[in-house]
Amino acid sequence: MNPIFADIPTTIFETMSRLARETGAINLGQGFPDDPGAEDVRRKAADALMEGWNQYPPMMGWPELRQAVARHYAHHQGVSLDWESEVMITSGATEAIAGALMALIKPGDEVVLFQPLYDAYLPLVLRAGGVPRFVTLEPPHWRFTEAMLAKAFSDKTKLVLFNNPLNPAGIVYGKEDLDLLARFCVKHDAYAICDEVWEHVVFDGVQHLSMLNIEGMRERTVKIGSAGKIFSLTGWKVGFSCAAPALMRVLSKAHQFLTFTTPPNLQTAVAYGLAKDEGFFTALRAGLERSRDRFSTGLEALGFSVLPSAGTYFVNIDIAPLGEIDDAAFCQRLVREQGVAAIPVSAFYAENPVKTVVRFCFAKRDDVLDGALERLAGLKR
Repeated sequence: MNPIFADIPTTIFETMSRLARETGAINLGQGFPDDPGAEDVRRKAADALMEGWNQYPPMMGWPELRQAVARHYAHHQGVSLDWESEVMITSGATEAIAGALMALIKPGDEVVLFQPLYDAYLPLVLRAGGVPRFVTLEPPHWRFTEAMLAKAFSDKTKLVLFNNPLNPAGIVYGKEDLDLLARFCVKHDAYAICDEVWEHVVFDGVQHLSMLNIEGMRERTVKIGSAGKIFSLTGWKVGFSCAAPALMRVLSKAHQFLTFTTPPNLQTAVAYGLAKDEGFFTALRAGLERSRDRFSTGLEALGFSVLPSAGTYFVNIDIAPLGEIDDAAFCQRLVREQGVAAIPVSAFYAENPVKTVVRFCFAKRDDVLDGALERLAGLKR
């Protein structure tokens, strides 16, 4: 068996979810909302399933959805895309990332990764033959510098895989950061695979900026989005891949031999959803921002050091002020003694981990969050 996958240990998400089930703990580890998602979007999927086409849709995706993606990004982010040559629908963002890596990497190519990182990135890079080079980010600001990029980039750099907003750190990178990263991509003739799945889940009036809009990056960026994150329907696994025609021709070949296509009824529903008015997306952000504030305020009242969260479903605490130096052991205590499951952020590092940050998912009902806070109040300090 291939050792890249055969030797991967049980993930921290599986471990903590299992412990939550066994102990009856409140699970704030898994990153999905309690909300079932917009009823009209779900109804559109149900109607399309019963009344619409259920055979193979086009490999690139339904034209109506590809057109909707192009219109949506033009309206919300000022990104101009030709739907026929620059937009493809995938079976989730992870498939889009996997396909892009397979399409663009040759064995021995170096890939710049920012850690903490989504756990799928590293095995996919390795399986594609890439050689990882890490930029290590640290709390509380999780920023990268020119010196950090200079250390990671080289003449062998083929691409950078960049998550913005960044899970699990909860930071949203702005134009100054993107300009800096773009300069290194241009200098080293590197591509950027930009995982922008949290683009609509941003708070405090922050505006997401796509790398496609940064000077010098239009022809070398693969923008990846997720309907699951936009509509709080994470189980649907409908993703978007957007890139210049020369890149898309190769990306589409990888997609063709991975999943080929995506359920047609879900594509129809997502096309409908992307056309919803501005108020829908504003309300979605406002609801999640309220949950973030409710939970963060509760944590602070209990004496926890809460790190800023400008986006995603997650908020982090710094456990160093508690005298804790092992986030994994701390999370074991939380789930076994306090009945709350969280995720140690050290699990998102491939090397030299930060071991004093713990992540909670706040995209839950008020009673769930309040119940977790009541249990955390009993933590022995």
